[in-house]
Amino acid sequence: MTKNKKIFLALFIIFMAIMLWIGYDISRRTTFPGSKGNLKERISTETESDKK
Repeated sequence: MTKNKKIFLALFIIFMAIMLWIGYDISRRTTFPGSKGNLKERISTETESDKK
């Protein structure tokens, strides 16, 4: 393997590691929308307040 290919491969691995870390961090801080409780009640109160 040439020197340029080795440098490209090393940068690619570092880039992918950073992207995976960012994805993990974002997914850890957010919740799945389907797991929120009282969804129907929250939607009905939001639409009522918008009508006023």
